[in-house]
Amino acid sequence: MAAMYLWPMQSITLIIVLITAAVSALAFQQPELMQKLQFNPYTIKRRNEWYRFVTHALLHADWMHLIVNMLVLYSFGQSTVYFFNLYLGQAGTIVFIAMYVLAVVASSISTYKKHKDHHWYNAVGASGAVSAVLFSHVLFSPLTKIYLYGILPLPSLLWAALYVGYSVWSSRNSNDNINHEAHLWGAIFGLLFTALTCQGVLQMFFHQIQNMR
Repeated sequence: MAAMYLWPMQSITLIIVLITAAVSALAFQQPELMQKLQFNPYTIKRRNEWYRFVTHALLHADWMHLIVNMLVLYSFGQSTVYFFNLYLGQAGTIVFIAMYVLAVVASSISTYKKHKDHHWYNAVGASGAVSAVLFSHVLFSPLTKIYLYGILPLPSLLWAALYVGYSVWSSRNSNDNINHEAHLWGAIFGLLFTALTCQGVLQMFFHQIQNMR
């Protein structure tokens, strides 16, 4: 029983990474697949293709976009699953999966409302869900040191704040196929979801902040 319980807890993040990488790589070679699965609010509204709210997270703009997202997900996902299991027992892994999928949808709602009448707008990427995982981890362990390119160590809480600032700036200034606004809404969703599902996590968060040295 113990082995059956630990296996999905340790592997679910890797499974998500592998599935996302496989679909993204396939879509790089097949433009028709990219068009069918990407987030296009105009098409969603007129053809009722609501599946796009989820499937766009399996696609990425390019290899760099894919690698960065999957590295962040893999780096923080495993420990976030561990924390969910710590608070919720065996249900923790299922709750983590629910957070990831719901974050994909929740982080896209604002964009849908803004661009539902713009046929030219498309977006791809798991950034909203990855942001949710990152900020969920921050709530569990805000003082964990993160090394940027293995050089500059800063607490995850500070990196998270910088990440939000970058996302807000990018959403206003970038002209790529990446929904930067989803980064921000995904982060907010990850914080709220974790606070609501894991009793006592907020108290532990503030306890760690108060005792930081």
